[in-house]
Amino acid sequence: MKMSRLVAFSSSLLLGTVLALTGAGVAQAEESAAAVDYVALGDSYSSGVGAGSYDSASGDCKRSTRAYPALWKAANNPASFAFTACSGARTGDVTAGQLGPLNSATDLVSISIGGNDAGFADVMTTCVLQSEATCLNRIATARAYVDSTLPGKLDSVYSAISAKAPSARVVVLGYPRFYQLGGSCIAGLSEKERTAINGAADYLNAATAKRAADHGFTFGDVTSTFTGHEICSGSAWLHSVNWFNIGESYHPTAAGQSGGYLPVLNSRA
Repeated sequence: MKMSRLVAFSSSLLLGTVLALTGAGVAQAEESAAAVDYVALGDSYSSGVGAGSYDSASGDCKRSTRAYPALWKAANNPASFAFTACSGARTGDVTAGQLGPLNSATDLVSISIGGNDAGFADVMTTCVLQSEATCLNRIATARAYVDSTLPGKLDSVYSAISAKAPSARVVVLGYPRFYQLGGSCIAGLSEKERTAINGAADYLNAATAKRAADHGFTFGDVTSTFTGHEICSGSAWLHSVNWFNIGESYHPTAAGQSGGYLPVLNSRA
């Protein structure tokens, strides 16, 4: 009987210790998440163009409460959050106007950038309005820019981030493929054009991932999370061309931000 009581007491003590340690672990995890200082940089894919619910104070930058940075902030309650991503931003716009909140205490930085430098908007305008041959030539020009000029511009941005926030974990988010090939679209661009546009997105992502890795940053590839949700998929998380709101064309919807971008940031933050 005494032995049974001793075993019961020991088990109770052990259980209490485990529960105490587990509780402490949860509290420490929550405290760690809350202690994060997060800064969100980048272009329209980070500001949330296409997702609606824009903060009027952000003006033409069109920062959305449904953009992945705002969603991450709402879910994780960081110690501080600065959202400076802006629609239309190029690499030079980031270095000139978005880095103010960064400092030595910054823990997490997210950024998508490079698409506007490579001429994303002009490529799509050319392909929608002009011939297949002209579209393919414009894509070739964009790819040449990615080879010759974009790496140096990305280096400038990434170096500036590291200089201002040397301890931060930097997550560089890429771009989705636009089209599901062989999909439900019966009009618009040719399949050859859609294939070339998808290939250009892959090309841009590969170049961006290489530069990010060389700076010790983490690259977040969103092509897998958007697979099955491209334009022509029947369940698109990207706007097709919208003549009534041209600026939202080829940008993620709210579902694209929450289902395509947020999980990638969550897995790398």
